Formats: sequence, C-alpha cells, structure tokens
Amino acid sequence: MRKGEMRSYESGDPEEGWVRVVMDVPARGLIGYMAGEFKNDVHGQGTINHIFKGYEPYKGAIDTGRNGALISMMTGESSGYAMAPLQARGTLFIHPQTQVYPGMVIGESSKAADLYLNPCVKKQLTNIRAAGADEKIVLASPRVLTLEEALAYMADDELVEVTPTSIRLRKKDLESAKKGRAPKAKAK
Repeated sequence: MRKGEMRSYESGDPEEGWVRVVMDVPARGLIGYMAGEFKNDVHGQGTINHIFKGYEPYKGAIDTGRNGALISMMTGESSGYAMAPLQARGTLFIHPQTQVYPGMVIGESSKAADLYLNPCVKKQLTNIRAAGADEKIVLASPRVLTLEEALAYMADDELVEVTPTSIRLRKKDLESAKKGRAPKAKAK
C-alpha cells in the first residue's frame, strides 16, 4: 500500500469480523488515501490511526493508478448541453454553469491520455421547431474533490487552485491548453 511495509497482522473473533494491520507508511503515501481510497477499500467499515514515526530515506514514486484528465480548452460557462456527451469520456468534476478556462481540469478521462475538450458549447436556438427534437439532458452528479483528494489526484504537470469558494485543478502550461493540445516533451 503506497510504499508501506506491514509490521503486524492480527484477526479477531471471526463472528466480530475485525482485523488489525500495523504498517509503516510514508506521510506522502497517506495523502488522499485516508479521504477516499480507504473508505472504498473497507466499504466504510474501518478506522485508521496514524502517528509520526520519524524521517526515513525516499522510497520512490507512489503509483496512484490515475487515468488521464479531461481538460477545458475554452473560456466561458459550462453548459449541460455540452457536458451530456462528455460524460461518456470519463468522470466530471464540475456542474453545469461553472466558469471554466483553458487548462482547467474538468474531469478524469476513462483512458490513460489527457483529452482537451469544449464544455461551453451552447445549443443553437432557431425559430424552426421539430417534433421530438428537444431531449431531456440527464447528468450524473460530479465528483467534487476535497483539498486532500485534489493533492493526491494531481499529476506532475498540474497545480491545485484554492479559492474561498472552490478547489480546482489546472495544467501548469495554460498556453498549450488554449491550442487544445498537450505540451511537447522537452529534449534532454
């Protein structure tokens, strides 16, 4: 678990169904784990306690198993009309009518690569009416990230923005997002 080492494992009475696991885990390995993954791992039936043990050598990068990001490439207000087809691309982090800007992470892609898209498309309003042309838009509830979840979720090329009203993720390189493409890798 996140570069941790198990020190002991004991299980109690099978009828009570409890298990106690003692581990040494780096503090950076716990960021985001306690808020999100732990609840899923134990189905809401566990408790976690932690104590600072001391400083130890760096144990390497922590693999979070994260997919790519859904990234806005337009400035404006997101619309339900635009977000409905985007749901098939991954999990959204924003509601309709949220102000977005190029480079803002608006969701997690279902694939490994980052995907630049436009959540600001408005429905064309015309005077021509067709029977059955308007369809009801049903959006799934967005995944709202806490500060701890955002810190654990962010990739190396992303930043967390904290304001009094929201917590957002964005790409470091906003110029590439305006053009709708990923930044090129720097030559070594």
